[in-house]
Amino acid sequence: MSESLPISTTGLVKRYGDIAAVNGVDLTVERGDVFGYLGPNGAGKTTLLRILLGLIRPTSGSAKLFGRDPLVDGVRALDGVAGFVEGPRFYSYLSGRKNLELLADYDGDGARSRIDSVLELVELRDRAKDRVGGYSHGMRQRLGIASSLLRQPRLLLLDEPTTGLDPAGMRDMRDLVRRLAGEGITILLSSHLLNEVEDLCNRVAIIRKGGIVYEGPLNELLATAATGYRLRATDPERARVVLLSQGGVDGVSLVEGQLRFTADEEAVGRAAIALGQARIGITALIPETASLEELFLGLTGGESSDHDREAIVA
Repeated sequence: MSESLPISTTGLVKRYGDIAAVNGVDLTVERGDVFGYLGPNGAGKTTLLRILLGLIRPTSGSAKLFGRDPLVDGVRALDGVAGFVEGPRFYSYLSGRKNLELLADYDGDGARSRIDSVLELVELRDRAKDRVGGYSHGMRQRLGIASSLLRQPRLLLLDEPTTGLDPAGMRDMRDLVRRLAGEGITILLSSHLLNEVEDLCNRVAIIRKGGIVYEGPLNELLATAATGYRLRATDPERARVVLLSQGGVDGVSLVEGQLRFTADEEAVGRAAIALGQARIGITALIPETASLEELFLGLTGGESSDHDREAIVA
């Protein structure tokens, strides 16, 4: 099965001196996935993409694309694979179309005939004759995806595609990723933007200091969180005492007139009955499921960006 997987890595390690940018990564991306590869800045996300594209050599382990190792099979391993790392690069003094024509000539296989359709898909057809130097950051990102699509990829690798975009540009890029996924392209999305991953991805891997701390379906990760509740009652202090006496109700606190606690549905039902029997009115009972951000911070120990490390291994 692993031979046909879009991405499979086994024991992948990349060291820079004493620093392990990628540390024993076993990763599986299945056909049709929109797979989120997320972690703090400097955690080694981009290093993995460079290994997958054959741009750098791992210290140990293996990485395969559709069963082919870039170090063994060379450019043949990139058949059906496209994308960009740390932003696409173009000749700024040439038009968007001319840049695509140069890339199409390099790719061959009828790529020139696809230029109009990919420009249409990324909504750049009206600006195709303009010099890339006059493009906004978001337009250059979309042109980067257009250049990738010339190859008719089965697998698209995207490294922080919405970084630096304004809210409208981020929305447009996410819509584009959804359209591409709807056409059956497998997508590996490297990102530190958790709301982006939660919005787009069906499976995720969370990386911390080069190692994976979670890999699997996003909905299963979200389901691991205990459901929290906010309760407003006619007598908050007495309600707190009642909740503290209920089995299965944990973490009870009273903050600014609202009670917060965690419990499963059965325990919540029993607590509501107990509050009624105590003649305490419930004016609001609001469930709150943990966000991907809260789970991410728990798995990564609250780690954020590490600029010194990032400068070496990002």
